[in-house]
Amino acid sequence: MSDSDLGQRVLKTAFTEMIGCRVPIQLAAMGGGVVTAALAAAVSRAGGLGMLNSAGPTPLTVLVEELEALGVGPFGINFTAHNRDGSDRPDREEVVYAAAHARVVEFFWAAPNPDWIEWVHTTGCLACWQVGAVAEAKLAADSGCDLIVAQGVEAGGHVRGSTGLLPLLDSVLDSVDIPVLAAGGITTARSMAAVMMAGAAGVRLGTRFLATPESGAHPAYVNALLAAGNDSTVLTDLFSVGWPDAPHRVIAAAAAAALAHDGDTVGTMGGQPVVRLSARTPNRDVSGNVGAMALYAGQGVGQVTSIMPAGQIVTKLASETQSLLTRWRDSE
Repeated sequence: MSDSDLGQRVLKTAFTEMIGCRVPIQLAAMGGGVVTAALAAAVSRAGGLGMLNSAGPTPLTVLVEELEALGVGPFGINFTAHNRDGSDRPDREEVVYAAAHARVVEFFWAAPNPDWIEWVHTTGCLACWQVGAVAEAKLAADSGCDLIVAQGVEAGGHVRGSTGLLPLLDSVLDSVDIPVLAAGGITTARSMAAVMMAGAAGVRLGTRFLATPESGAHPAYVNALLAAGNDSTVLTDLFSVGWPDAPHRVIAAAAAAALAHDGDTVGTMGGQPVVRLSARTPNRDVSGNVGAMALYAGQGVGQVTSIMPAGQIVTKLASETQSLLTRWRDSE
């Protein structure tokens, strides 16, 4: 068997076979407009699974049309079961629309709901749930999900559970029989290879893809990521305006700046004020004191040291992970 054939076998997982992609890497569907159609397209074009967020400044239909016009591979759409109007369920018509266009529809921040999963399955689309606990993973599988994302407490943005990724992944893998992706603090090939050796069918990355030309993150936000170390984040509930009682991981300096900011607003977004301690993610359309806004980041942010095209990130991670897994398995 050639090195090329071996590499393809090493990175071929239940996730890649189910989705129809080449690389077991999923883009985290980060909100606030930082995930653009261009970013999702770049990840899918490189062989991973690009994702769109259903809730953001750009209507979902526009994002889908932009992505489909680019003619890339499979992509997914995320629904976070929290709306700013206080409701806690996604719109059925919007979910059915997403399922008619995407390969995967994913849910987050609610107990798995069989009805929502059925909405997805009516079009032949795959249903995914991001979970933070074993009980939630079992419920997702029992409710008919096709795959699960296990999110460790190391993750950036809103964090569902309180358990570290490796113990959570271990327990979830023991509890369900569907493919499981690992999420939380993964930014390098070593961390990707480690969770795949532990049994994950792939990985979900967010923070690493913020520092890309295709990202919609504000330049000041990107610069803060590049300057951060692995000890530069904090899990807090500080940025709760618009999304109360929801723990999230941010750059600690942003939390300190927000507390020190004088005034009720920290800037504007799309002509509307951004109130201090808002849960909104600062995208390119934001102006004001960006350093005092919710700069979400995972614990692996210290390994994000340069801006790199998203497609190159996927290719580099896949190549280096393939080499590590091959070397480790050959040494057994």
